[in-house]
Amino acid sequence: MALAGKYELESEENFEEFLGAIGLPKAKTDHKVVTEVVQDGNNFTWTQTIPNYSWSNKFTVGQDCELTTMKGAKVNAPVTMEGGKISVPFSEYSFTAEIIEDKLVMICRTPGEKGVTFKRVSKRI
Repeated sequence: MALAGKYELESEENFEEFLGAIGLPKAKTDHKVVTEVVQDGNNFTWTQTIPNYSWSNKFTVGQDCELTTMKGAKVNAPVTMEGGKISVPFSEYSFTAEIIEDKLVMICRTPGEKGVTFKRVSKRI
């Protein structure tokens, strides 16, 4: 249950560069992001909210799940958890999330030698 909770964006690195790398260069980047994680055993609901918009993914660790990417595409991807870190290998980027010092740390990486790493740190609220 370590991931369960509500978190508010504290800092992020390379967000705009990452958005450009996945084909969303015009996405709004100056917003307050609130992430809520509800966990019931291996079942999760992961919701992110910005002003006037919210999206959720429901998934079960250890299974292929239908998920919505940052671009809004629906994909099937396996969700794994090891050592408290959730991992999802989307086709355009990989996603991991874990708690480090009571903060939610999410990292997205585009593939390849010149891949872009985007890091978001959120504090528990």
